[in-house]
Amino acid sequence: MSCIFCKIVAGEIPAEVVAREPEVTAFLDVEPLADGHVLVVPRAHAACVEDLTPAAAAALFRTVVRLAGPVREALGAAGTTIGVSNGEATGQTIPHVHVHIVPRWPDDGATNVHAILPRRTSRPLADVGAAIRRVLT
Repeated sequence: MSCIFCKIVAGEIPAEVVAREPEVTAFLDVEPLADGHVLVVPRAHAACVEDLTPAAAAALFRTVVRLAGPVREALGAAGTTIGVSNGEATGQTIPHVHVHIVPRWPDDGATNVHAILPRRTSRPLADVGAAIRRVLT
């Protein structure tokens, strides 16, 4: 097993674990963007969100919901940014699904999710919607 998150889940690498559940483990990021930056990972390896089973996805996001408030409260934060980078092209550096919970404060110098990418669209919304619906069927 070479996945660092799988090694953390298995207890082979120490981590500051904040929650351990049957299907999910949550621990502090060792390169935090802010105090209290938590990573929530499925215990079973899955590289991308679409690789998760429905049960694993439900357990993962149930834990994110359960932790968001306590992380905010424990750090005295005004809010949290919750995010997932899904695939190498998005900057995902560890190919194991993980959800970031990052405590935020009004003057922390960070911005919102819309600032991640410049707005670059070229197709009408109806065409994009139709393309997605075709793949879903």
